[in-house]
Amino acid sequence: MTQAIGILYEHPEWFKPLFATLDRRGLPYEPIHAESHRYDPSATSAPYSLVVNRVSASSYLRDHAQAILYARQYLDHLETLGVPLLNGPRAFELDLSKARQLTLMTKLGLPHPRSRVVNSVEQVVAAAAELEYPIIVKPNLGGSGALMRRFDSHDELRAAAEAGDVTPILGIDTTGIVQEFHPTRGSIVRVEALADRYLYAIRIHNGTSENFNLCPADICQTPDGESAGLPEAGANDLDFCPADAPGMRQLQIEATTPPPWVVDGVLAIFRASSVDVGGVEYLESERDGQIYLYDVNTLSNFVTDAPTLVGFDPFERLVDHIERRAGLVAPATA
Repeated sequence: MTQAIGILYEHPEWFKPLFATLDRRGLPYEPIHAESHRYDPSATSAPYSLVVNRVSASSYLRDHAQAILYARQYLDHLETLGVPLLNGPRAFELDLSKARQLTLMTKLGLPHPRSRVVNSVEQVVAAAAELEYPIIVKPNLGGSGALMRRFDSHDELRAAAEAGDVTPILGIDTTGIVQEFHPTRGSIVRVEALADRYLYAIRIHNGTSENFNLCPADICQTPDGESAGLPEAGANDLDFCPADAPGMRQLQIEATTPPPWVVDGVLAIFRASSVDVGGVEYLESERDGQIYLYDVNTLSNFVTDAPTLVGFDPFERLVDHIERRAGLVAPATA
């Protein structure tokens, strides 16, 4: 009997296209709800041919922080049992830590904004003094661009710290990233890869260079589940998702071709952390004209209406990969 493919996830909407593709292919799968689940740690087997990890670092924004912490244990358990995993523990840990991402980029020689990793408000203030303003402070374990805040001067940061406004930014693991803020040249680029191959890249235009706050706008709903609209001039873009603005999509998002060294760098990041599928964002800085990689996201929802934008359906290719990893396709066919 063919074992089911387990899909470990917690968001009720994001993975409907994946489930629809699995249904269309007639593949056996079982949704595994990471926010409400249990397992026997003494079990010696699991009923899955493959488990696909789709748990988001933004789960805590939907009152599902338990999904993140639980998934760490469950993925480790499955790996111990020898269950094949797509975006397993190493990939998941990279997604959950911007500090790890920055260390890996440094090891691979990839450019990223100058940063400091901190674990207290006092260290935020001290770290910022070592960097050039404006800076951005963001949680190490984040998602959806949540909690990020830009500061244009040391006085502004110190006042926010004294008012208690910086503490929440450190997030659920009480660790933060203090980073030089690079105004973009009106857009950022997200590079997607799958199975150690470049998949596509999209350029997301935000209209201004001052209010993007390094947010890639790579997920298609705000934390409350409502579709994000286009931002007003001067607004904070942390909830802006151009992929969910069909009326403006052609103006806001376009397919693009990254420099070859960026594609090589993205693939190197994913190889180093066993990432099967994910995206990396980069910006072109108005400060110095250089390209900086700044975020790794191993949860890929893919861009809305991908066939129109990039010429193919990435969910079909993802399911091709899932089939191969689950052993449902003969090697010669794969």
